[in-house]
Amino acid sequence: MSTRRLPSPQQQSLTRRAVLAALGAAPACAALLPLGASAQAVWPQKAVRIVVPYAPGGANDILARLVAEKLAPALGQPVLVENKAGAGAVVGTDFVAKAAPDGYTLLMAASGPIVFNPALMSNLSYAPLRDLAPISMAGSFPMILAVREDFPAKTVAELVAYSRANPDKTAYSYPSASFQLVMELVKQRTGMRALNVPYQGSAPSINAVMTGEVQMTMIDSGPIAALIKSGKLRALAVTSEQRLASYPGVPTLREQGVDIAVNFWSGLLAPAGTPAPVLARLQQEMARIMAQPDVVERLSKLDIRPVGGSSADFGRTIAQEIELWTQVARANNIKAN
Repeated sequence: MSTRRLPSPQQQSLTRRAVLAALGAAPACAALLPLGASAQAVWPQKAVRIVVPYAPGGANDILARLVAEKLAPALGQPVLVENKAGAGAVVGTDFVAKAAPDGYTLLMAASGPIVFNPALMSNLSYAPLRDLAPISMAGSFPMILAVREDFPAKTVAELVAYSRANPDKTAYSYPSASFQLVMELVKQRTGMRALNVPYQGSAPSINAVMTGEVQMTMIDSGPIAALIKSGKLRALAVTSEQRLASYPGVPTLREQGVDIAVNFWSGLLAPAGTPAPVLARLQQEMARIMAQPDVVERLSKLDIRPVGGSSADFGRTIAQEIELWTQVARANNIKAN
């Protein structure tokens, strides 16, 4: 029979010190581990950036900066806005779609790159439903159907009648294919006959109406607000569900018998695979921010309705609108330029 020698008191003391030293080093080692459940609980630990796939100054950029301003103190970290414009918002959107899904790179995108690009581009480098996780819609805004002040039609029905009587003399301007899709949907639902004439930007599109090159335009309210209020352009309809507070005398399309309610929107998204607790925290913060009275007041001046809805609702909107606009694009053989 063999006998086992017990460690000496001095050896036992050394062993205890080794164990304690190893335990003391554990937190430092854990800090080097990949992002896990414990790390998610303390997100964020550094600055968060919101990528805007447009140049500075537009409604989407304004929304992103407003959210960043309100989100930073809530998260306890800087929230930076980075503009990555180009290729119809593809550059910035693709950048976020391929970014690390760690909660530190987010996207504030309008409906253009999320629902219109998939309908218009067959070789799009990202798939919104696959590559991006919806967090919350931030705000929505309608379009306005407008004509020059001296144009004979004063309602949508009169405009449709004019177009049918003068099919070769009726045309509309638009600054991008997304606006064209909305106008073609109006034509489908009303039987309107009008040629489409593209322009590079909102200002040239509006100017074409002012100079009589075209008879009408479909555009968001911001670029034409001053012209409508000064009486140089006449708004025939808004595409929203309800009348706008800024234009209480302008009826909706539905009020005029056209079953269409369309809003463009901007929303916050993240790369697919971003941890669920991070997405949930961001959605909660968005709901809080978009309900703040000063935010509502600031956005109302731009005819933007704050939303701050759920991630599930936002995801359903994206899926439904991709399907709708894909059908409209195919029916009218519309592709992005």
